[in-house]
Amino acid sequence: MAKTIWVGMSGGVDSSVAAALLLEQGWHVIGVTLRLRPEGAEQDIEDARRVCGVLGIEHRVLDFTGPFRRCVMDDFVREYLGGRTPNPCVRCNQAIKFGAMLDAALAGGAEGIATGHYARVEPDPKSGRFLLYRTDSKKDQSYVLYGLTQHQLSHTRFPVTGLEKEAVREIARKYDLPVASKGDSMEVCFVPDDCHARFIEEYTGQALRPGDFVDEQGRVIGRHQGIARYTIGQRKGLGAAFGRPMYVVRIDAEKNEVVLGEEGRQLSSALLARGVNYIPFAPPPPHSSPLRVQAKIRYQAPPADATLYPLDNAAARLEFDRPQRSITPGQSVVLYDGDLVLGGGVIDSPAAPAHGKQL
Repeated sequence: MAKTIWVGMSGGVDSSVAAALLLEQGWHVIGVTLRLRPEGAEQDIEDARRVCGVLGIEHRVLDFTGPFRRCVMDDFVREYLGGRTPNPCVRCNQAIKFGAMLDAALAGGAEGIATGHYARVEPDPKSGRFLLYRTDSKKDQSYVLYGLTQHQLSHTRFPVTGLEKEAVREIARKYDLPVASKGDSMEVCFVPDDCHARFIEEYTGQALRPGDFVDEQGRVIGRHQGIARYTIGQRKGLGAAFGRPMYVVRIDAEKNEVVLGEEGRQLSSALLARGVNYIPFAPPPPHSSPLRVQAKIRYQAPPADATLYPLDNAAARLEFDRPQRSITPGQSVVLYDGDLVLGGGVIDSPAAPAHGKQL
């Protein structure tokens, strides 16, 4: 009897092809679409249902609006109002897709889950741990998967690994799937028109509170329209003229101030990270030997050579060989050794280098 696997089907082409490939491999596939918000996802649910109809597999819709609101949307708003820039996809993967959905799949008798993510999971015969690798694909998504635990990785498959997007679309056309030409979603799924400030105001029922732009000496140089409208490194859209290019270098939520500086002031040589998850090995003891890594401080950033210093309470200090632009609290820093994902955590703050060279 074929083993059962749940495929998280978003209504897009990647997850649809993931389901088709698993069918080819002999799995008993159940397509599962997560309802993550009360309204606005009907078309994606319908697209997933139609794909399941073509493939001849069961389709289920799970209502996760409550957990998604608590774990992802509330966190998104709280982080922005705290002067940070969150990555909701990371939170969703940890708590919802590979958390609540995986739990439901295992409770329902499935072997695990699969998604349309572009990444690779392999067991390590020496350590017995499951390892996560980035792929050569331009669509590599290992950055948003660094927080997965050994339990989650051991029950997860990524069937489109090794394929480029056009090859995935070609498979979809071969199966005559109705989403073969559907475009990719590039926005945060619950933020209409990619306008997070408007979403926060509607979500909280309160207008964002204006405050002061200040320079690095604390002198008031203008007025901002609410700290949630700004992020580290931002130059455009400040809504004020300063006579010279100015960049957001810090956000002080307690004072409701946005600190601006000139070109070069957004560079930092080090950062502190919290909630660090390690994949190939157990968390190293605090203040143990440093690790040489390559680190990405945002999804599209190239990996940068750095040294990792483990600290207490799943924290770490990262010192870069070369200063990095716009290290942003709330974003994730993901650690690599070549293609192997070592893990990652949430950036707590830029920091002055303690062990390496000063700027």
